[in-house]
Amino acid sequence: MIWLALTLMAPFGAGIAILALRRQPAALALAGSALGLAGALGLFAATARGDRIAAALPFLPGFPARLEASPLTATFALMVATVAVAVLIHAAGYMARDPGRVRFFGIMTLFVTAMELLVLSGDWITLLGAWEMIGFASWLLIGFWHHRPAVPEAALRAFLYTRSADLGLYLAVFLLIGATGSPEIAAASALTGPPALIAGLLLLLAAAGKSAQPPFQEWLMRAMASPTPVSALLHSATLVAAGAILLIRAAPMLPDAVLVAVGIVGGFGAVITGLMALAERDLKRLLAASTASQHGFMLITIAAGAPVAAVLHLVAHAAIKSALFLGAGIFQHDRNATTLDALAGAGRARPGVFAGFALAALALAGLPPMAAWFSKEAILAATWNSPLAPWLVPLALAGALLSGAYMGRALRVLWSGPAERAQTPVPFMAVGLWGLVILAVTLGPAFGPLEAMLGATIEDIPPFLPVLGLAVAAGGAALGWLLPPRRLLGPFLGPAERGFGIASALETLSARSALTLAGAVARLETEILAATLAAGRTGTRVAAATCRIDRDRIDGAIFALTRGLRASGQGLRRLQSGLIHRELALSMIGILLLIGVLLIAPLSF
Repeated sequence: MIWLALTLMAPFGAGIAILALRRQPAALALAGSALGLAGALGLFAATARGDRIAAALPFLPGFPARLEASPLTATFALMVATVAVAVLIHAAGYMARDPGRVRFFGIMTLFVTAMELLVLSGDWITLLGAWEMIGFASWLLIGFWHHRPAVPEAALRAFLYTRSADLGLYLAVFLLIGATGSPEIAAASALTGPPALIAGLLLLLAAAGKSAQPPFQEWLMRAMASPTPVSALLHSATLVAAGAILLIRAAPMLPDAVLVAVGIVGGFGAVITGLMALAERDLKRLLAASTASQHGFMLITIAAGAPVAAVLHLVAHAAIKSALFLGAGIFQHDRNATTLDALAGAGRARPGVFAGFALAALALAGLPPMAAWFSKEAILAATWNSPLAPWLVPLALAGALLSGAYMGRALRVLWSGPAERAQTPVPFMAVGLWGLVILAVTLGPAFGPLEAMLGATIEDIPPFLPVLGLAVAAGGAALGWLLPPRRLLGPFLGPAERGFGIASALETLSARSALTLAGAVARLETEILAATLAAGRTGTRVAAATCRIDRDRIDGAIFALTRGLRASGQGLRRLQSGLIHRELALSMIGILLLIGVLLIAPLSF
């Protein structure tokens, strides 16, 4: 139980401390993440021994928040914590001079907490809450540099695209709880029939949105406006990985029809986004498209009925892709740009960084003895032994060819061109990069014991298939190094640069409709409500003027008349003295005045 609490509460506590103290944010973030990594290691070791760690915390009436550490979820938790520590080490150098680093490290640690909660959730409601938390935190991180052009729009589109797909998860959770009578994720494995079919398709929709499978890939490309450490974390083991993690955990309940749909989405996603990566002219966008392509591989293996192979590739990809993004961040730090034209020769200026980037690139291409060589061999084995092999195997091989090609092209650009000598040392960035590169190179042999720990094995395949996979990966890397994209893609270059137009329908349905509605609401506020408020202000001014007239004029006149009457009364009261001689004198004066009036009155006519 202590390991479970440490995994979740250490980064959460660090985030709260950063936002409260506003001092030493990088040190606090690293300390919290390191303690979280220690907790994740403890969970992994405990589950490897056969222990099952669970906790039920008070939450909704009749629905406690359940946390579970099984071999699968402990593997995910360790993956998230490991990548988070390496990325935060890099970020300590990358964000050292940024005035918003307190906010940055605070949100990053809270995001890591949300992701750990997602992978350790034992019930659908807790998972849904964690899903919402990572969506909100990712919106904050993507829009971190909100004062820069295009950044707010990138964050907004990421929010709109993923929220559109998240509707699938909401509906699926309601259906699963209603059909099984239990919020526990494990209870869904017994679900069959139409409820399982509908829930599976809804989960696929949610996973495709988070993992940026076509037609949702556009949000991931725009998210490159975020700081590079954010891209490294979101693209490797957290936000984008959440879609694959969701389907891996739901795999036992997915019927055959849903698995076919998963294979179609993943297979064509791997190829389409691979072509887009090969056509890209920006290094970070190239890596973003490759992220969607690699997650397509994971969906292929789930469709083939071997989610363990997807787990292996998810772990390998987490180390590899985060290393690639951290390397790209160092090159961006040197050149203040991420376009391939601006980065030409950047690798020669930092040969040590380029060596780490190259090892990670070759690992992603699937060359031995790197980690992805082992995971892609498992993918080929899974697809070869699947009933869907006639079309899954060609799609997997095409995706592997494109993986080598776009990484070979990136390496060629970084090594070609003039080498401008780098002036600024980047020790923290280099440490974070090389920590992940070492994992990308050495993780492969650990996949066999990990398979055994997860209680699954991958069937053997003919000897020629690994050789074919190696030839495809090496050939793709060679083609990417030797030939420019226009030669490789030919007539597909233009469509690939435009994303094949597959995001236009979603753009119209989701982003543009939401933005149009938001614009209408803004006009309602600025025009109609503003006019109403102006009329209200006019009425207020009229009322104030009326109040002043009433107070200063009418009330003043009445009060003046009252004062005059009271003064007259006071004067007349003095006449009533009670003295007889004065009363007679006043009577005589009155009679004389009356006689005078009577005498004068006839003269006026």
